[in-house]
Amino acid sequence: MNASVRLSMSSLRAHKRRFAGTFLAVFLGVAFLAGTLVMGDTLRAGFDTMFGNATSGTDAVVRSAEAITTPGESQGVREPVDTDLVKTVEQVPGVAAAAPDIQGAGQLIGADGKPIGGQGPPTLAGNWIDDPELNPYRLAEGRAPKKSGEVVVNRGTAERGDLRIGDTTILRTPDPVEVTIVGLATFGGEDGMAQVTFTGMTLSDAEKYLTAGPGEASSIQVRAGPGVGQQELVDRLTPVLPGGVEAITGQESTEENTDMISSQFLDIFTTFLLVFSGVALLVATFSIHNTFAIVVAQRTRENALLRALGASRRQVTASTLTEASLVAVTASAAGLVGGIGIAAGLQALFPAIGFPFPEGDLAIGVLSMTLPLAVGIIVCLGSALLPAVRAGRTAPLAALRETAVDQSGASRVRAVIGGGLAALAVAVTLTGVLVSPSIWLAGAGSVTALAAFVVLGPVASTTAVRVIGSPLDRLRGVTGSLARRNALRSPRRTAATASALMIGVSVVSLFTVFGASLKATMDQTVSRSFAGDVAVSTPSFGAGGSGLSPRLAGAVQQLPEVDTAVGLGRGVAEVDGKGRALTVTDPLALERTFDLGKVRGSLSDLGTDGVAITEKEAEKQGLTTGDKARLTFTDGVKDTFTVRAVYGQSELAGDYVITRAAWAPHRTQDSDTLVAVSFKDGVSTGAGKAAVEKVAARYGDPEVQTRDEYAQSSAGGIDMMLTLVYVLLALAVLIALLGIANTLTLAIHERTRELGLLRAVGQTRSQLRSMVRWESLLVAAFGTVGGLALGAFLGWVLVEASDGASDSAFAFAMPPLQLAVVALVGLAAGELAGLRPARRAARLDVLRAIAAE
Repeated sequence: MNASVRLSMSSLRAHKRRFAGTFLAVFLGVAFLAGTLVMGDTLRAGFDTMFGNATSGTDAVVRSAEAITTPGESQGVREPVDTDLVKTVEQVPGVAAAAPDIQGAGQLIGADGKPIGGQGPPTLAGNWIDDPELNPYRLAEGRAPKKSGEVVVNRGTAERGDLRIGDTTILRTPDPVEVTIVGLATFGGEDGMAQVTFTGMTLSDAEKYLTAGPGEASSIQVRAGPGVGQQELVDRLTPVLPGGVEAITGQESTEENTDMISSQFLDIFTTFLLVFSGVALLVATFSIHNTFAIVVAQRTRENALLRALGASRRQVTASTLTEASLVAVTASAAGLVGGIGIAAGLQALFPAIGFPFPEGDLAIGVLSMTLPLAVGIIVCLGSALLPAVRAGRTAPLAALRETAVDQSGASRVRAVIGGGLAALAVAVTLTGVLVSPSIWLAGAGSVTALAAFVVLGPVASTTAVRVIGSPLDRLRGVTGSLARRNALRSPRRTAATASALMIGVSVVSLFTVFGASLKATMDQTVSRSFAGDVAVSTPSFGAGGSGLSPRLAGAVQQLPEVDTAVGLGRGVAEVDGKGRALTVTDPLALERTFDLGKVRGSLSDLGTDGVAITEKEAEKQGLTTGDKARLTFTDGVKDTFTVRAVYGQSELAGDYVITRAAWAPHRTQDSDTLVAVSFKDGVSTGAGKAAVEKVAARYGDPEVQTRDEYAQSSAGGIDMMLTLVYVLLALAVLIALLGIANTLTLAIHERTRELGLLRAVGQTRSQLRSMVRWESLLVAAFGTVGGLALGAFLGWVLVEASDGASDSAFAFAMPPLQLAVVALVGLAAGELAGLRPARRAARLDVLRAIAAE
């Protein structure tokens, strides 16, 4: 063992407490990163196993060859296949069995009268396949449905809805259907596929409620006979299939399903968590750097003596980096163990909150272990590099100095570089927001702005602490004045300590501002576009929910209180070769209930071959009134439509509008996403809403809301997202708090003699504790104010860039109450961080402190 290593080991043993904060910062960051990666691997492996077990008996799937995919959707919509193909398929040599598979939307009502699921994952219904090898669901209790109205549901759905075998309930398809539960099923050995709900019906019921007519199925499941491989089976099926129909292997179908889960949930979820792991590690970087910078400053005389005794610069630098390496390796290794513990905890926690984590052992991949370990070591060593180089440059004559206090300040070079970065950030950001809308440019400007804040921190800290701490001189007298001067003593240290908290607060503020802006956008959209009095909707987002019965709008229209009731259905088609979502509705009623802006042409004569489009879409496609557009529907039919109207606004009405008569020949399972209702003059909102609720009760009892209630519920998912964001960012704030506490603890060690002198000349323990706490609060206030300013700016950038880069109009909103709460949390973190260092300072023995070197 060389001298540098021995010296490092000796220093670590002698000063364990100095590196406690660094150890915890690295540990937490690595544990969160490792836990995220292990959890992602485990979920993927679990779903792979689940789908593999569920579809192990399906060797081939016959389906439509083409799918229409609209922007923002990963799964396309396919044309149904003819169930008569089952007979053809069964005659192919090597086929042991074949069965039609019908899939559609169906939402069960629980025992409490509330719909089950619908908050993201799909709510599925389909026919129960009697062949147990071809059915991905396995009957666990009860029996299969035999007559109309009988259903089997997956066991997880039944438990969430408090339903049992023999219970009668409602299935929204979206028309309400009374069903009796006769069996409970599992999927791949689990109670369900995550939070997806499934209801299995008889084939005749599935054809009646989930398809446009009898004789249609989503696909045909095929099982091979003994000795016939999956690819061989597909090769035999392909020649007998009609044009536009394909056969794929069961393995390919399973992979598509697992890829769908990955792209729609797992990738997004793990990426979301990895972003916060990055934020936590970024915050940890500042805390680690600050710790080593202070330790090096405190050991100036020690390093100078080593240099005077013959140690080279390289040896002193190597000694500091060796200490950092030892802390990095031990903390990162402990973080890996902690990460595995986090993943195991989530595996146990997820089922408790309603998300079945697939059973099985944790999947611990090589990358999930090596990447966090490498990141933890690199972050720690990178943070300690500059302090280590600074230690190596210590002059031997520094050993003669009386004190080793860090006197680092804000240099003119730093001010020039920081000012240049700030100017560049403003230029790039404004270009990406105002001149040439681009989220990438705006993002680059935001990162540059963050760098400018960090570089300018020491320059700004002197002025900021003077301004923020100026009331302390009057309010707290000498104690407050000393606290302010201590915070001013080393601008670089104050800025580095505050930067960790600043980043955490800025990210929290960013999401707070962006969330409030999304809510304001939704409110603006409803206020500007929706001219009705009440809205009937199903509370769902993502793929969940079954929609509304298309007959509901007509029934509401018959009420004497109602002037206009219009339902908005949804369809898909390729418009001149590009997948687009269609709004299926009554155009005249739509114009009376929604503000469509300026309309060119006429909405009254769309008929069965006319389409209305928005101005933006018309410009994009190069269309105007009178032009022809080729529409290809999911049933393969190609029709030429005439653009008969161009309207201005599209937020709720969509970009393409066709009539129900035009959509009827091509529909599958028809449903509305919204029914907008306007009352006659003199009808109060309360009376009209009560009348609509009575009618809605006959159609599955969907929610009836006023315009304001509808706007608030539409933004409900934003609050859920913000709650998760705040919980995750608590980790970053915790690391920042540890950084402040560690810095103050080390600073107190550095100022031992000074604190002893203060006590000797009459300062009480209470005054000393108060001084340290106020110093901590000033540092936290600087970080919090900077974080709020940066977060609000980045929130504005994100909103404006999104507004310019998308067709939707975004509204910017600053939520003062929420930001005030963020500020209070930041200040509270500073106060909390100062408690332990303050107690430690107050316990110093006066005589020993005065004698300390």
